[in-house]
Amino acid sequence: MWKQEEAAGGEGERERWGEDRRSSAKSGLTLPDEVAFVGKDVEFKGVITYSGTVRIDGTLDGEIHTDGGLLVGPEAVIKAKVIAGTVVCRGTIHGDILAKDQIVLCAPAVVQGSLTTPVLSMEEGVVFNGTLEMKSQARVEVLREVGPTTSRPPVQRLAA
Repeated sequence: MWKQEEAAGGEGERERWGEDRRSSAKSGLTLPDEVAFVGKDVEFKGVITYSGTVRIDGTLDGEIHTDGGLLVGPEAVIKAKVIAGTVVCRGTIHGDILAKDQIVLCAPAVVQGSLTTPVLSMEEGVVFNGTLEMKSQARVEVLREVGPTTSRPPVQRLAA
């Protein structure tokens, strides 16, 4: 069903998500083809765990866990904790988002919650209420594997 829509209005679809959803030169964003699609009339409650990229245009209440991508359509309403590789949002997300690679917020997105990511891109017209913590990807990985340390780094003094 969604493949037919894409074939019929492919150009409009590409314009909404950038030149090409899989590779947008403007944002440096590269996503694989979608592996699943949640339509705008679909309501889902629970935990979704997947690999690859999923596009959501419906309503989701719960949690999303993936090492891949999450595309949130302009009519989507998500009330969830999101853990993903990359999140591209044009809809509404109420909840915390942890993205290992990047978060891209495109107008008319509305996001309420805390964001943790090494890279954030936000267009004019986006509404964001919450906190933002930006850590380098390597630092995020180290913190997960090693955990927080209690020792302080050595003090370096500059010679006069």
